[in-house]
Amino acid sequence: MNEQLKYYPLEEIENYKVLGRTNEDRFPLALFWNNSGIEVNVDGSELWIDLEVGNDFFEPWVASELNGALMSRQMLLEGEHSICLFRSMIKGVKKNVKFYRELQALCDNLNCHVLVKGFRTDGNFLPVEKGRVNIEFLGDSITSGEGTYGAVGDAEWLPMYMSSSRNYANMIGHNLNADIRLVSSGGWGFYSGWDNDTRHTIPSVYEKVCGISTGPVNEALGSLNDYDFSSFETDAVVINLGTNDASAFDQPAFDVPGVGPKKLRRNEDGTLNEDDCDMLSSAVCDFLKVVRKNNPKAHIVWCYGMFGCELGLTISRGVSKYSMETNDRNVGYITLANTGENEYGSRFHPGLVVHEKAAAVLTDYLKQKLHI
Repeated sequence: MNEQLKYYPLEEIENYKVLGRTNEDRFPLALFWNNSGIEVNVDGSELWIDLEVGNDFFEPWVASELNGALMSRQMLLEGEHSICLFRSMIKGVKKNVKFYRELQALCDNLNCHVLVKGFRTDGNFLPVEKGRVNIEFLGDSITSGEGTYGAVGDAEWLPMYMSSSRNYANMIGHNLNADIRLVSSGGWGFYSGWDNDTRHTIPSVYEKVCGISTGPVNEALGSLNDYDFSSFETDAVVINLGTNDASAFDQPAFDVPGVGPKKLRRNEDGTLNEDDCDMLSSAVCDFLKVVRKNNPKAHIVWCYGMFGCELGLTISRGVSKYSMETNDRNVGYITLANTGENEYGSRFHPGLVVHEKAAAVLTDYLKQKLHI
């Protein structure tokens, strides 16, 4: 490491942008969700980031971008690390750097954490511009980018196959010069997880900083604090949920502690039970009310279809139910193209090309709705 580099604790740096939901006034800075991180503009020839990392069984992955281009992604071992983000570049020229977490928040990895402690550089930290718009994405493994890295057919459940660097949300952020925040977890739904576990829903954690991340370490970092929605006033909220709720129809009943067995049902002919579909439509409506309460000015769009579309009618009915009950016209529903036979990535999930298609459709849609 260059001996001329100066160490700057994060609390002493005036110019930087926080990426993702976190407790922004705490040091070091905790990166809870995928795509959460930090953005800086630096005019030095070299830049390193200092981190503290912990995990129970799965090591977190991180990525970095330089001037808008993906430059690296890597696994982090437990401990304290200094990672080089660039070096041997021309001093005095501004470089934009984004460093963020690739791995989604994990509900069963209680010690998993990535903390940003500071930077080392021979340059100055310059002001970081705000994005043109603020967009929040709510989703499941698709929004967590599962399957966007790795060979087709690789099926092990491992963090290296998850990414926020190549998912549709990050692509939209680049397309629209938007600041984005992600709230997503694989296997979770809007009413039920993939296995009929009704505790694993994004609505149940939506109003917390990161309600998925429990345990003494994460709770001490503020994961279960109420999220301050005023810290990121959204222009749009994109909800991409329903894939796991649909999967639950084909899974056995789940015995929810304190509640009893729960099961989304099919009829004898294989069709979806009408009463259960009505219940799901009501769940869509109820969640939209919560989203609107916390995002009063945002355009809300529920998108669905990248990985099956069996609940498309059920979800769209829920969106219509919400709009009619509240007289809210600043909400929409959009169907995204399903994954084709040769478009899968690893983990039998939508591959990169599917995310690119979804990003293109949603970019055009948001341009129109946000008038940009």
